[in-house]
Amino acid sequence: MSVNKVILVGNLGKDPEIRFTGSGSGVCKFPIATSERWRDKESGEMKERTEWHNITVWGKQGEQCNQYLSKGRQVYIEGGIRTTSYDDKQGQKRYFTEIIAQRVQFLGGQGGAERGASSGGGSGGGGGDGPPPPRNDDGPPVSDDDIPF
Repeated sequence: MSVNKVILVGNLGKDPEIRFTGSGSGVCKFPIATSERWRDKESGEMKERTEWHNITVWGKQGEQCNQYLSKGRQVYIEGGIRTTSYDDKQGQKRYFTEIIAQRVQFLGGQGGAERGASSGGGSGGGGGDGPPPPRNDDGPPVSDDDIPF
């Protein structure tokens, strides 16, 4: 038995981008940042490290992310890690790691500029006035080769 499960709470680094597969399924992508803070034992200084995560959300949930999320907005992501490889123009093998989100919850306020229809606070269990994003139980219907980006 194995488990590939990730839970992240972070802020969008830029507005989401959405594309559609040939069959019309939405694929939304955006980066989020998570930070950790600690006190350096030797100097006593506060230190901070930020990690960036590439998020991919499929289907109707991806369309809702594109509509209601914007740069700076805090978001809860639950999903799995996927790493793919490709050869760059110089023939070097490169790797790309992303989180395939199965569950997304909008947290906090709007963060950046408002996008699409107006949506307030959070969603899901947060009691906000925006629609709760559905779980992405249909999964990706096509392979990565079918995505036009």
